[in-house]
Amino acid sequence: MALSHAEAGADFVAPSDMMDGRILSIREALEEAGYTETGIMSYSAKYASAFYGPFRDALDSAPGFGDKTSYQMDPANRFEAIEEAQADVDEGADIIMVKPGICYLDIVREIKNEIDVPIAVYQVSGEYAMLKAAAEKGWLDHDAVMMEQLLAMKRAGANIIASYFAKDVVKLMG
Repeated sequence: MALSHAEAGADFVAPSDMMDGRILSIREALEEAGYTETGIMSYSAKYASAFYGPFRDALDSAPGFGDKTSYQMDPANRFEAIEEAQADVDEGADIIMVKPGICYLDIVREIKNEIDVPIAVYQVSGEYAMLKAAAEKGWLDHDAVMMEQLLAMKRAGANIIASYFAKDVVKLMG
């Protein structure tokens, strides 16, 4: 699939399944096919989180049986994130993703301190929905808290932030 994306013109591919050895397989396939400039963003630190709920509900993609915690990281384990990120970089990842964002800013900083590639943070649907709901009730100033959250991600070491707030930020800064 990554090769088909590269053939279609993608500058980056971003496999989210976190399977061991996946980055190396993709890197080798891209290189062998001549796509040496196609980057890989690895979801190296994808935590088992309740913050994914709104996205899964919207797509009706909650697991039909079992749960996804068997392959997502234990939120209590910070050392695994560093090990997985380093392994992915060693296999050819160009960017490391940490997901979700707010509750894992310590992980962003740890990886930033240890690994010399750009760090992406994915601010997931639950983080977005939580602020939207609180602002709707008048409990928080939407724009101020949104910017404070994004600033915290940047301060922790994020080079890239993927956020459902992107349009709101552009309007606010525009």
